[in-house]
Amino acid sequence: MTTHPPAYSHLLAELRRLDRLSSSLGILFWDEQTNMPPKSAQLRGEQTAALSELVHRESTRPEIGELLAKLKEADLDEDAAAVVREARKAYNRATCLPGEYVARAAAARSAGFHAWVEARKDNDFAQFAPHLEAQIDLAREGAHYQGATDVYDHLIDSFDPGMTSAIIDPLFAELEEGIRPILGTILGSERGVDPSLFKGFPEDKQEVFLREVVTAFGFDFGRGRIDRAIHPFCGGHPEDTRMTTRYDSDNPLDSITSAMHETGHALYEQGLNREFAGTALGSSVGMAVHESQSRLWENQVGRSRAFWRHWEPRYRELFPEQLAPLSSADLHLAINRVAITPIRVDADEVTYNLHILLRYQMERDLFSGKLTVKDVPAAWNARSAEILRFTPQTDREGCLQDVHWSEGLFGYFPSYTLGNLLAAQLWYRLQEDLPDVEAQIGRAEFTPLLEWLRNHVHSLGRRYYTQTFAQKVTGSPLTPQPLLRYLRERYLPLYSN
Repeated sequence: MTTHPPAYSHLLAELRRLDRLSSSLGILFWDEQTNMPPKSAQLRGEQTAALSELVHRESTRPEIGELLAKLKEADLDEDAAAVVREARKAYNRATCLPGEYVARAAAARSAGFHAWVEARKDNDFAQFAPHLEAQIDLAREGAHYQGATDVYDHLIDSFDPGMTSAIIDPLFAELEEGIRPILGTILGSERGVDPSLFKGFPEDKQEVFLREVVTAFGFDFGRGRIDRAIHPFCGGHPEDTRMTTRYDSDNPLDSITSAMHETGHALYEQGLNREFAGTALGSSVGMAVHESQSRLWENQVGRSRAFWRHWEPRYRELFPEQLAPLSSADLHLAINRVAITPIRVDADEVTYNLHILLRYQMERDLFSGKLTVKDVPAAWNARSAEILRFTPQTDREGCLQDVHWSEGLFGYFPSYTLGNLLAAQLWYRLQEDLPDVEAQIGRAEFTPLLEWLRNHVHSLGRRYYTQTFAQKVTGSPLTPQPLLRYLRERYLPLYSN
């Protein structure tokens, strides 16, 4: 057993304390989007600003810097070296930010979220535009405090360590080129199921079904919960994981796929090393790896024939009248419906990454100065017409549909597609170790799959950055080819006339 210097133990204690403080902010955020009274927004903004400033002050205490200085030349094993590396990176970034800035940014996130909710409801981008301007200015300000030479690359790195536009651009270009012929074949097919057949699915029964599925996947309700929100998300802590979904009686498949998606995030969180929460050993690699977990459970598992072979009888038991007109083949085709749609979170696997490409290009242009905020709606619609072959009719189904910009989450969108790439690579890799995995899914035996992910993904924490992680776990850095293979294998047979 490696003996670490006393400074390392002291550092772990400090990081644990910071984790407890910062995770409290996550619970406030969850409450704000699920339970908070509508007239309490100003108070919540002041609360998050105050707590953010406190967390920042505590995370930049000179004592932490002194511990890191003592450990600079220490002889550490690989795990401890990763902990110190990430702690030093976080400390260096945090100490560059004035406490006043941190409080101001937190208040702006809360105000931006509530402004977005109202603007989306009123279908009026002009209401939200000043808040978007403020968030972009804050992002630039923070990046400059931290010495970034390229603001947008700095933001990307904050979500996916080591990733840059120079790495992402060719990946996205190759993926788009590969998707086009697959999508063309599907859209040229005469096969399909009318989505209007999915009407009148009681929300309480939808919740019963998704809770059964989420429990079968392995989510621990003893240290987590699922609630409703406008925009599904997962947050919290490995000890207290909060996720949300949404329900629509005339769009029932959305609630279950959203719940499976967020469960993938939650299982990753619950699989992290709780003893080392807040350190590299108990943290996720980044959002691309996080998204790989959500997309794998939602898509490779949740949209598969094997999954529905087991769960279809229960679904029909809950909705006998609604599903009576649909055969099993129709239901499976509906679950894997491919169509050009305006809303990203409702998009199918084939077109989803085109939605991300649109947002990635918009963000890149906003931060390069090629695009101004006032021109966002027109630019969004033009780019949607070019990339998706669809022109939004309203801001609500265009540039106001996503919550991310209201909270200053720039650089996050690329993670979704990077996560899709990794999910496909993981899917083919794990099948080598679990050749019976599809049969297991067909029997609702998810434990072997979850244990594989626990051992090969969750337990690694943030020992490695995104590209190195992909190489170590799948044998290759991120590449579009496994995802294109997966899309061809799943969707082309479904849409062969």
